[in-house]
Amino acid sequence: MSKNASTPGRRFMKLASMTASIATKTVSNSIRNLTADEEQKNEARSKLFQDIGVQIADTLGEMKGAVMKVGQIASQYKDIFPPEVARAIAKLQRQAPAMPFSDIKLQVEKELGKPLEKVFKSFDEKPFAAASIGQVHKAVLPNGEEVVVKVQYPGVDEACESDLKQVRLALRLMGVLKVDKKLQDRLFKEIQDSLQEELNYEIEAQNLQVFKTFHQALDHKIIIPRVFPEYSSRRILTLSLEKGESIETASTWDLALRNEIGERLIRALGQQIFFLKRFHCDPHPGNFAFKADGSVIIYDFGGVKTLNNDIVEHFKALVRAGRKYDIPEIEKHLTALDALAETGQFPDELYKAWLEVLLRPLTTNYDFVENSAHHDGVKLVKKSLKYWDVFKPSPDTLMVNRTISGHYWNLIHLKVHDNLNNIFNELIPPLD
Repeated sequence: MSKNASTPGRRFMKLASMTASIATKTVSNSIRNLTADEEQKNEARSKLFQDIGVQIADTLGEMKGAVMKVGQIASQYKDIFPPEVARAIAKLQRQAPAMPFSDIKLQVEKELGKPLEKVFKSFDEKPFAAASIGQVHKAVLPNGEEVVVKVQYPGVDEACESDLKQVRLALRLMGVLKVDKKLQDRLFKEIQDSLQEELNYEIEAQNLQVFKTFHQALDHKIIIPRVFPEYSSRRILTLSLEKGESIETASTWDLALRNEIGERLIRALGQQIFFLKRFHCDPHPGNFAFKADGSVIIYDFGGVKTLNNDIVEHFKALVRAGRKYDIPEIEKHLTALDALAETGQFPDELYKAWLEVLLRPLTTNYDFVENSAHHDGVKLVKKSLKYWDVFKPSPDTLMVNRTISGHYWNLIHLKVHDNLNNIFNELIPPLD
């Protein structure tokens, strides 16, 4: 790991210092507010959360490894934080600075048991991507095949558990987790499981092979890199180099091609959720590339969420109830998914307004550039705020929501103007 967080003791001190500072700020804020009116309290609370959010983001951002990954995962779960904190930690999604090549070389040689030059014909010293728990280098195999090699930073897995405990303590002390203790336990268990899986590249290799087999049977234009097991280990992952264009380039192509790509992205996600019951849950545009024949390349299967059959059936029932505007049925399935605190409290007219907004991009000829559903949704938020506590962030729905909304923005970037209703019906056929 990088020098600034290389020893467990130094990492612990850095995180403990952040936690202590947050606790002090929170107590001071409470004391100052003893005589304040409601408006002053709200203003002070917002300022406090802003300061704390920046402090968390800055501290985690300096520290490579599990702790930064925790911050990134937390930013995917931003529904459970106040907006001031969510905005600050969202910046942790950005790329991390690269690690010196000498450390990377040692890690590859240790994992694969041979000198680097004996394993690869060539290996680029400069990474083309660096993230929180590893970085990616281009290389060439002895047979001349171009590959990418994902290398995990040395020592990152050992820091994982203590990092997670410290971050949770910091968040608890500042009182910003908007959920009860039981739900916190479930959320952090999910973050921990997600982290453990991402730290094990053997699991990612299995994910890649499962998703490759699944999609090849359904659509040969969904391209997933091939794994080279003999050049991979728990901390090294060697994959075929799959070249494609970025979402920015694809957004300049003809509308018919952009629509085809948009349909392929949404169909693939729906097939993963409703048929495979495991889905690629990092919709960052950098995890996708596109070809002029309409193909979609999907990278990075470190983040995969598995759904049990009951949850998938509740999702299907929820969609069908939503299309019929059947509010009692919607509330029944939201309750089963642990996403509703109490039934009968959210007004029917607001439910109907939200359903129209949420279904519009999937059931009408929708211009994603105009983005009318998003703009109308923003207006609805203001009307809905006083009822917001009726809903709660559910571990069963958070990653599905994040992934679907991420792909909604991908379709905006691609400037899709299309009617996705046929795909919607194909994935969740109406019962009558």
